Amino acid sequence: MEQATEEFGEWPLKRLMTEVCGSGPKSADDMTREQATEAMRRIFAGEPDDTTLGAFWLANRWKRNNPEELAAYVDEMCSRVEYARPDADPVDCGANYDGKGETAILGVGAGIVAAGAGTPVVVHSGDRVPTQKQDAYKHVLDELGVTTELDPRESADMVDEAGFGFYYQPSFNPDVHALWERRDTMGVRTFLNTIETLANPADADVHLGSFYHLAFAKKVVDTFERSEFHDLGRVIMFQGMEGYDDIRPGYTKVAEWTAGDGDGAEFTDYEIETPEYGMDFEEADLEVDDVAADSGRIAEEVVSGEREDHWRDAVALNAAFRIYAREDVADLEEGLEVAREAIDDGSAAAVLEDLRAF
Repeated sequence: MEQATEEFGEWPLKRLMTEVCGSGPKSADDMTREQATEAMRRIFAGEPDDTTLGAFWLANRWKRNNPEELAAYVDEMCSRVEYARPDADPVDCGANYDGKGETAILGVGAGIVAAGAGTPVVVHSGDRVPTQKQDAYKHVLDELGVTTELDPRESADMVDEAGFGFYYQPSFNPDVHALWERRDTMGVRTFLNTIETLANPADADVHLGSFYHLAFAKKVVDTFERSEFHDLGRVIMFQGMEGYDDIRPGYTKVAEWTAGDGDGAEFTDYEIETPEYGMDFEEADLEVDDVAADSGRIAEEVVSGEREDHWRDAVALNAAFRIYAREDVADLEEGLEVAREAIDDGSAAAVLEDLRAF
């Protein structure tokens, strides 16, 4: 089936491997947008031979995709996503779908607290996504007794009713979910692990994510800018624990991008010391034995006001980032103040109650 067709064009994956991107980490060339688009269409159609598909994914991994290629992949994926925009304009939190295995997932508690403070938040994930197949947003919410296997319209309604919503990948992004077995057999992460976090199923105006190296944050921003599907107004990213959207304690970098007309878009980065925002402890202090169960328990105890320890501090700062990302406050200091107020006055606990009742 690896031939040029009227449906796809002149660039089957085998030809791309031979002539463009498969010659090695140093000698491989980048694909044009048209080539990357065709490749993604073929993949979603199930056209490539399994061996060729695995080789193509591996070649993309060793040569490293540029923003133009990633934007082509993102746009082809997004053209197949079932979007459901809530009336609220939430912050889109796209953490790595393959999850965490050592430290607590703070984003559920942080999102609930932010919602209690008046900042709507959306999270999305799959279920045991390769390669790590560890705990993600879905599993923490399951532990809290929140319904997660929703269709996209139900997810949007959840946002509007509770201020916090979960979108389930098999429901809103079934074509990527259909590649689960091939990804699992592959055994290593592919560019799908990057682009699925950028699906933005609620069509939000603000994206919050994480990075290990600052260069990755810039690549994500450049991908959004080159995307013909997305039209974001703001991106906030920071150094996250285990690749997740939980801020790392101590010295950490933050990247901000704000859209503008023409050359008016602005990308900045800066450093913060989390002890200055009440998060004065080590990453090891956030380790847990059972990520899903312990994360759910900690989230409930924090939002209900039962904890006054480092877990409350960690959730509050992560909530502050979500509130600040949407520009509902002027700075992180103010975001931290309103996050703590949402815990103290019971607003966060009310959001969790609404989620469970949905």
